[in-house]
Amino acid sequence: MTRKAGTSIATLADRSLLPNSGIPLDLNCVQEVRVNTSAVERRTQSQVARRTVKKEWQAAWLLRAISCMDLTTLSGDDTDERVRRLCAKARQPLQYDLVQKLGTEELEVKVAAVCVYHVFVETALHALEGSGVRVAAVSTGFPAGLSPLAERVAEIRRSVEAGAHEIDVVITRAHVFGARWQALYDEIAAFKQACGAAHMKVILAAGDLLTLRNVARASVVAMMAGADFIKTSTGKETTNATLPVGLVMTRAIREYAQQTGMAVGFKAAGGIRTAKQSTDWLALMKEELGESWMRAELFRFGASGLLGDIERQLEHYATGRYSAEYRHPLA
Repeated sequence: MTRKAGTSIATLADRSLLPNSGIPLDLNCVQEVRVNTSAVERRTQSQVARRTVKKEWQAAWLLRAISCMDLTTLSGDDTDERVRRLCAKARQPLQYDLVQKLGTEELEVKVAAVCVYHVFVETALHALEGSGVRVAAVSTGFPAGLSPLAERVAEIRRSVEAGAHEIDVVITRAHVFGARWQALYDEIAAFKQACGAAHMKVILAAGDLLTLRNVARASVVAMMAGADFIKTSTGKETTNATLPVGLVMTRAIREYAQQTGMAVGFKAAGGIRTAKQSTDWLALMKEELGESWMRAELFRFGASGLLGDIERQLEHYATGRYSAEYRHPLA
């Protein structure tokens, strides 16, 4: 995902788009954001009902879903050995005999990144060396984001110095509730500066933000402050990634791209566990943002349980039989 400045990373309506470098905060633009919640819910309900892929097309979409995956372990009982096992799965997400049955050896399918706590960054880097799989670290007091700002910024710098390629940061939700948009902008801009060359994914924790309008406004501020990605959730909230939230965030990305000529990625995280859900999300990206956003550079799944179900669906496609879940251990 590293590029020279000025190199386009996506197209939208035949317009080349640059990586997001941020813009000054426009409070009028933020205040003007409106969301028709009923219309959003109708749109996402109709998509699930009318969009489906089958047979070889489904298999192709599921392979694409794997390539857009941030394979994640963020548990209190994580160990170096668990992270190494997860990294081995990231390098070869499908068993070799299944790859042969699918005839996809030349694709060299692997996940986009492994996401861990800071303490495991070095372990993941060693385990993934030479694979092309990136290492992402959660930061800024994840998942609550309530530690002092200086500590959160220092945490980012430590992970970057350790070698993390991507940093997933958490916003202060209270800034959204209080409509303190300048404070939110300044906070995210400070995170961006600390990230340096590492890509920054801004976690909105949409399940905590109460309304879709809050989600939309927080998305706009995060992009103005320089977010490389905006991400739905930490995975620790009661409600995590939902299609209505995804629709609001992707349309904010589209409007930002149209207005600025810069592309921002999207990450859906938390509660995505089935192969069918992964194709629903890919369909949303294709319809709302186009094929440029159906690749790892601009779209990610935050996943811990999703890969196992995708493996089972692919094995059914290849053999006509569903395998037991224990045949596809994650870590």
